[in-house]
Amino acid sequence: MTKRHKISAAAAALALILCTAGQPVQALSSTSIGYGQGTAVDSQNCPNDARAFDSQYAQYEAYATTPDQERIILTFDQGYENGYTSAILDTLKEKGVSAIFFLTGDYAKKETELVNRMIDEGHVLGNHGMTHADLTTLTEDEAKQEIMELHEYVKDIYDYEMQYFRFPCGTYSEERLETLHQLGYKTLFWSYAYVDWQTDAQPSPETALEGLKKSAHGGEILLLHSVSSTNAQILGDAIDAFRSAGFIV
Repeated sequence: MTKRHKISAAAAALALILCTAGQPVQALSSTSIGYGQGTAVDSQNCPNDARAFDSQYAQYEAYATTPDQERIILTFDQGYENGYTSAILDTLKEKGVSAIFFLTGDYAKKETELVNRMIDEGHVLGNHGMTHADLTTLTEDEAKQEIMELHEYVKDIYDYEMQYFRFPCGTYSEERLETLHQLGYKTLFWSYAYVDWQTDAQPSPETALEGLKKSAHGGEILLLHSVSSTNAQILGDAIDAFRSAGFIV
């Protein structure tokens, strides 16, 4: 462990994601699956499909929620920079919140100042693929290269070793879940997300904030995109609302 591996609240919460791997699975499916959390929820307001995903794929250490029913974990997908990440980091620092930022290779190469700031301020870096490729369209060797090329780049350039992966566009297969598991990665999906990535069709701050508040649940992994002007605007209010509802963020 290097000096850059700071223990953040997000990392501490994710440390709870521990499971006993099941027996090796035979004849893994290569069928491409598009993940979605669904709309039906259980008595704790958590999407049923997210719970079902956890039950089905825990053997691969792949998760859509966390076991900590008091906490909401904020995650951001970082495909490219749109000028809002600095403000997002300012808000997270002001509120004392650590988040997970899933980087693509292009982002890791171009945005060194922001990536260094993420590390220095106690956030977690996640792997979103060197080229943001659909792993289900790649061979086993190609998929490993897509994952590990970014892993090694971040390790070499930033002195940081990533351990969490998010599938680009949420497209996965059993085979590729096992690929990640073999490489020592835990795979994180999400239990709530909304259409925040369309930069030319941003939802109003009021609509977005209300959706986040209504969908809040314990163990939530919240997916946001830092390219969203709305997210940058409402982030502080969302954190305050989650805390007012009794959640740890």
